[in-house]
Amino acid sequence: MDITFKTEEGRFNYRVGALILHNGHILAMHDERSPYYYLPGGRVQLHETAQQAVLREVKEELQIDAEILRPLWLNQSFFVEDVDQEKFHELCLYFLLDVSKTDLLSKGERFIIPEGKHTHEFVWLAFERLKEEYFYPLFLKERIFCLPNELTLLTEYE
Repeated sequence: MDITFKTEEGRFNYRVGALILHNGHILAMHDERSPYYYLPGGRVQLHETAQQAVLREVKEELQIDAEILRPLWLNQSFFVEDVDQEKFHELCLYFLLDVSKTDLLSKGERFIIPEGKHTHEFVWLAFERLKEEYFYPLFLKERIFCLPNELTLLTEYE
């Protein structure tokens, strides 16, 4: 069971995000529902650690077994989702991942992987391009250039 619930005031989510980096690029994705780019990841399930969740989500979405290098940010985010206009209060724990022992880099600059009823398109975006792209989370457009060495708390109002 995913840790999410809906109230009259909006939805709460507890999720994880995966930062996968290569040569000044970050792996971003979108699907048929979302016109914007976002990071691989998803909701944490009840009785699952954030570490287990990010590795599970990457396995489901990218079909690889990645390794966690370190946690980067815990972001408290308050926003209205662009597609359905739902109001969110979200906690997301972002992890830096190592994919060097996988075949991910051989898939090319842009590739598609189906997951259930969804089709995910993945693209390697140059760090400099993030400012111009329709990309979430917004804080990464600046913070991608200086990753923290220890877990850092952020609060974002969009």
